[in-house]
Amino acid sequence: MKNQVNRRNFLKNSAKAGLGIALGSAILPAMAKSPLIGEAPAMKIAKPMKTVRMGFIGVGGMGTAHFRNFIKIKGVEIKAVCDVVKSRTERAQKMCEDAGLPKPDLYYNGEEDYKRMVDRKDLDLIFIATPWKWHVPMCLYSMKAGKHAAVEVPAALTIDECWKLVDVSEKTGMFCIMMENCNYDRAEMTILNMAKKGLFGEMTHAECGYLHDLRAVKHDMDGEGVWRRAHSWTRNGDLYPTHGLGPVAQCFDINRGNQFDYIVSMASKSRGLQLFAEKEFGKDSPQAQEEFVLGDVVTSLIRTKRGETIVLTHDTSSPRPYSRDILVQGTNGIAQKYPKGLVHIEGQSPSHRWEDLSKWEAEYKHPVWTSLEEASKGAGHGGMDFIEDYRLINALLKGIEPDMDVYDAAALSVVCELSEQSIAAGSKPIEFPDFTRGRWKKYRELQVMNLETI
Repeated sequence: MKNQVNRRNFLKNSAKAGLGIALGSAILPAMAKSPLIGEAPAMKIAKPMKTVRMGFIGVGGMGTAHFRNFIKIKGVEIKAVCDVVKSRTERAQKMCEDAGLPKPDLYYNGEEDYKRMVDRKDLDLIFIATPWKWHVPMCLYSMKAGKHAAVEVPAALTIDECWKLVDVSEKTGMFCIMMENCNYDRAEMTILNMAKKGLFGEMTHAECGYLHDLRAVKHDMDGEGVWRRAHSWTRNGDLYPTHGLGPVAQCFDINRGNQFDYIVSMASKSRGLQLFAEKEFGKDSPQAQEEFVLGDVVTSLIRTKRGETIVLTHDTSSPRPYSRDILVQGTNGIAQKYPKGLVHIEGQSPSHRWEDLSKWEAEYKHPVWTSLEEASKGAGHGGMDFIEDYRLINALLKGIEPDMDVYDAAALSVVCELSEQSIAAGSKPIEFPDFTRGRWKKYRELQVMNLETI
């Protein structure tokens, strides 16, 4: 097994190294382009719905958490549930029964059975919470079948996949929405509100990331370890960029007057997953014979078209407390969330001293949280999961633009492959594709800041 892993890694890394040598320009272009040419057509806004009829694909851990939220949201009718594990679909069905709701139909006959569900005529929205490799195929199939698609993060893993989501969404007029729940956390939304109200002055810099000890999760063969650890065998890059980058992108008006320009990434040595396997399972165990190419810490620098800089970190292999490293900075002040919410605003805070973020929440708490805090109590991740799900249904019921669209899904998810390309090319800068085909230059309001949509 070890020899097979070595050969696979050698071939993959050799191909990437050759790519880095062949591309000698200062900034390397992204390696895939859209097959469509010209300016993107205006995204169609769906007509208001009286009821959002939903089908679910994937009701494991995160899928079930979302399922529980949608049961509570008015205007939702869950018609069908699909999962490769029959007992999970039955559990979801019972949740509806216990809530006094009609029983959804169940689909569990293999990996392709989702197509039979999506082909139904009585569905408006398909919610996808599956292993990553299924995100794009399921989104594409759903949109081509005339359904909106909502998908867990990341929406896609490659540049080509991101373009496919954009092109099909534009062609069909169906939404493709990445469910980035961290955009809706209380602290992030407070900081976003402060940024949009100009409290930090002109935005200049941010730090963010996903720093989460997933060593045990990746080795849990009753959970995500079945599929998630394999990505660490063959991919060296930021595998999960959106939790930290999503809130920063909103503060920096990405795709709404600003755009990510280029990225430079580098990775530390890979040690954490190997050492964990040796300690937990023994040095002679099959797990300890696996080899990983994912660096323990992947650090990326991103520059925007408007001149802001972003430090983005990925670390899922180290013994450490959880963090998303949220920090935003401008010409007039700075705020951070981890390890403690802190703010400094020039002229209002004591000179050279931090203040607690809680002091500023009284005035700058986001109106969405004011409106939905009570309803979100008990929901996952401190309530932000419920708010995320509510905002999606709210947009479809009202027939308005959602908080995030397919261009956001692509701009955030494409960091996965861009960071891999940069690392493979010796940390050379790699340009971001323009998934909007120039439409980012025109400012448009972020819907979650539009009080009329709350």
